[in-house]
Amino acid sequence: MASWWRFRRRCRLGSRKNRARVAIRLPRHRNPRHLRDHHLFPKKRRLVNAGCQKCNGLPRPVPYEIDLQGAIWIQTWAERLGIPVIEASSIVVKLSYAALFLSVLLVVFWLSETALKSPWGRMMRAIRDNEVAASAMGKDITWRHLQVFVLGSAVVGIAGAMLTTLDGQFTPASYQPLRFTFLIWVMVIVGGSGNNLGAVIGGFIIWFFWIEAEPIGLALMDLITAGMGNDSALRHHLMENAAHMRLMTMGLVLLLALRFAPQGLIPEGKR
Repeated sequence: MASWWRFRRRCRLGSRKNRARVAIRLPRHRNPRHLRDHHLFPKKRRLVNAGCQKCNGLPRPVPYEIDLQGAIWIQTWAERLGIPVIEASSIVVKLSYAALFLSVLLVVFWLSETALKSPWGRMMRAIRDNEVAASAMGKDITWRHLQVFVLGSAVVGIAGAMLTTLDGQFTPASYQPLRFTFLIWVMVIVGGSGNNLGAVIGGFIIWFFWIEAEPIGLALMDLITAGMGNDSALRHHLMENAAHMRLMTMGLVLLLALRFAPQGLIPEGKR
């Protein structure tokens, strides 16, 4: 028995010495870990890094303006309205996008309302109101939270796909958390977090204020600084920072909503 243990000890010592020799002989830049990370899996590294790169020339679900300009019906319609063909084709493309987005919105809204009125929706509202009681009734809280997260992410993914097709490109660096995270929260809070129709109306209202806040801010600053000279440093400072009026407007709208309508413009109805 003692000889057997001595034999195993010699094997261990020999293997350790061999590994040490191999590690010493290998140069630093040829470390097996370095080779594994940078040479054995180049495709995986490219796939991971490709998610941060921008994509141009994405296909559109509606025709291009230049393709419509050669159509006879577009030329006839533009002649009847007395507008250029380029403007007419642009109007048709915008109306097509509006019809597409409205169709998707109606489908998602109908599915959400149907799910909300179903037994599954009643169960989800019970989990939202009291997780302890729902868990005591045998509901898997973690699994239901995962379901809601997946469904919400799917809806956001559909919205993102429509946005990228509208822009014609996907540039991750241009997506700011203030615009695509905080702004969505403000839409839901102002419209009503417990009402699907309220969330939709809140989205339209907040987006209108977000778009119009900058030109309104410029006009307001121009009115305030009307008595100042063109070479006034204060005037230049106010005019350059007028674009930040939209941030102040969003904060003001959120504070007013939380103060006077904490349940949103359309509160959740009693069921």
